[in-house]
Amino acid sequence: MGDQDLSSELAGQGYQLVGKHSAVKLCYWTRRSLTEGRDCYKGRFYGIESHRCLQMSPAIDSCNLHCRFCWRSQGWENDEMMPEYDDPEQLLDRSIEAQRRALSGYKGEANVPRDRWEEAQSPRHIAISLTGEPTLYPKMNRFLALCEERGISTFLVTNGTNPDALRAMDPLPTQLYVSVTAPNREVFRRLTLPAQDDAWERLRESLEIVRGLRTRRVVRHTLVRGWNLGWVEQYAELDAMARPNFIEPKGYVYMGKSRQRLGRDHVPEHEEIAEFARELARRTGYDVLDESPESKVLLLGHLGEERYLPGRAPELANALA
Repeated sequence: MGDQDLSSELAGQGYQLVGKHSAVKLCYWTRRSLTEGRDCYKGRFYGIESHRCLQMSPAIDSCNLHCRFCWRSQGWENDEMMPEYDDPEQLLDRSIEAQRRALSGYKGEANVPRDRWEEAQSPRHIAISLTGEPTLYPKMNRFLALCEERGISTFLVTNGTNPDALRAMDPLPTQLYVSVTAPNREVFRRLTLPAQDDAWERLRESLEIVRGLRTRRVVRHTLVRGWNLGWVEQYAELDAMARPNFIEPKGYVYMGKSRQRLGRDHVPEHEEIAEFARELARRTGYDVLDESPESKVLLLGHLGEERYLPGRAPELANALA
């Protein structure tokens, strides 16, 4: 992150910069979990503990898409990593240190139980997303192995346009998300503004790869009214290529830098997402397992399939109001 303006802007937005190319940011739901004991929809769907979840990116200035709905800053990304990059051991240790710095202000707060704050000092989940495309980090395999060795579950979110990285990933993350944010090549081109002409073909290749990966696999559809909400039959065809364990249709949220590209009229209501999800379930043979109206997201899967993380029984997963 050699650009001083970029570093200053990210720091001003609450990012904890880590090393040459990474960052940590305290999630909204981590704060709510600390202060109110409420977990995000991933707590409801999969049993994670939001106060023990670390949100980070190992490739904060590297992305090959410029999605209109992305809440992050844009315009400075590279479509590949810089020639020098941090070692995974340093990256993990410094990311945890950055999370602890971000949490330090909550110590002693009257509405934050001391035992909950102390638990938060030792993350048990890492969401590898935040900003940038994480599969561009060339040491991702070692980073995932370190997390596994320390008993930290990993939720890795990829835009799916780097199939070679998915093919070479070993070990796999605890849960792999692939963002499928368009039903066809033309909508994909207009909505995500890819750097490569063949990005859509790369995504389709990744979906074929994902089908054979032996880990928990999720396809996420971020849906923007007037842009990519609809085309259920085409989305169903893409989901059939990946055959994921779960599908998450999720509504676009009007926040961050996306407000410079989209308007409030592009924000769908939860019922619009629910209607899309029910029709998608009908066409794919999946069941509607759960929903979080607050986050405008539904969970599709198969009845009887275990959806909670190992050791997280359903009664331990906090339900959202």
